[in-house]
Amino acid sequence: MMNMKRCPVCDSTDVVRVPDDAHRYLANSICITKFAMVKRIPVARYVCCACGYVENWVETPREREEIRKAFG
Repeated sequence: MMNMKRCPVCDSTDVVRVPDDAHRYLANSICITKFAMVKRIPVARYVCCACGYVENWVETPREREEIRKAFG
């Protein structure tokens, strides 16, 4: 949904990006350090408003590389 702006389930184009704030407590983010509040990678959600399907995306290559280094 991030790239096509179309729902893969119902083919709707009524897709909304819900950003995440990595500094918000209990955010939809990935902790990449032992201490959760030190380093978090935000995860954006794409929601189809027609059927409710949701996808989660780590959007930038830099953030994906940080996850690879932490968990790969």
